[in-house]
Amino acid sequence: MRAEILSIGTELLLGQIVDTNAHYLAGRLADLGIDCLFISTVGDNLGRTTELMRRALERSDLVITSGGLGPTEDDLTRETIAAVLGETPQIDPELERQLRAWFAARNVSMPERNRKQAWLIPSARAIPNPNGTAPGWDVRREGKRIVSMPGVPREMTHMWEHHIEPTLIRDARLRSRTLKILGVGESQAEETLAELVRSTAPTVVTKAKDDGLHIRITDKDADPATMDARIAAMEAKVRERLGQYVWGTDDEQLGDVIARGLESRRWRLATAEALSAGDVSRTLAQAPRANEWFTTGVVVPHADAASLARAIEHSEAQVRLLVPHGDASAEISVVTPDRPRSATIRFGSVAEGRRRAWLAALDLLRRALA
Repeated sequence: MRAEILSIGTELLLGQIVDTNAHYLAGRLADLGIDCLFISTVGDNLGRTTELMRRALERSDLVITSGGLGPTEDDLTRETIAAVLGETPQIDPELERQLRAWFAARNVSMPERNRKQAWLIPSARAIPNPNGTAPGWDVRREGKRIVSMPGVPREMTHMWEHHIEPTLIRDARLRSRTLKILGVGESQAEETLAELVRSTAPTVVTKAKDDGLHIRITDKDADPATMDARIAAMEAKVRERLGQYVWGTDDEQLGDVIARGLESRRWRLATAEALSAGDVSRTLAQAPRANEWFTTGVVVPHADAASLARAIEHSEAQVRLLVPHGDASAEISVVTPDRPRSATIRFGSVAEGRRRAWLAALDLLRRALA
């Protein structure tokens, strides 16, 4: 399936907002194994949106739009689709009833211009929008599909994840496995993987993320068993070379891994941070059942290790993590009932130091519990 994304709105062309919707949709299409061949941005002009929509339908099977579904005169996505398909929009009575109920629930009378949000054409069905007044359109005709959603990200993502993506997953012939690693950079990881990153079935791609480096193994095949076998074989090869750095897979979070390690040993944790400015505590507090094992989290700006140790000296926790401040380097330490461990990080700015300290502290803690 060939897909393309149309972002509609003059504010995008003026640089007034950043097009995060196209970025999000492109990633979701890639996860489904659907080829996204074009991403275009067009302003609120019926002539130009119509021209772009015609061209998109000529070269793509699935056209996804965001924006232009509001009630004002410059919201022209519905008019565009109707013009390209030669169909006439009509007020759908049920959609109009839902719109009026939405306004009535807020003790506000519905402006008459909002009635255009209840339009439908014969080839379209409405996509529910519980987060706003603009239903989307799911249009299917002659083997082509147009999915039109609002430009407001929270409205668009809800429609996509609950009403559109499930219909595409049924036809997806792609699977993937993500290994999450810390302690090695992207270039070094690729060098270690060597010929594996040139594999085509499955593919192996490294991506730097907020929580370290992700190695994604992806395969396409009509037979799920064949995909699973190839992915498993490739994962084994990657782990053989980089297994010591792997801390999790797929949707796992660092906090979840640490929580399991503490719970399995029935240990409790206290943290004292300076350089990481509370980021470690914030991550751990969001982990499952954190209240059962996370006893103390102290943040002391610009403190050294000795000061941090004093800040949690009365804690009953068996595991203690210290993240002191430093000018260009910092030595992070973890003490467990078996032995102490430490790791030194170096950085060029406070912002870089904060991020490095956060990741290094969590990874050191994770290793101490492994």
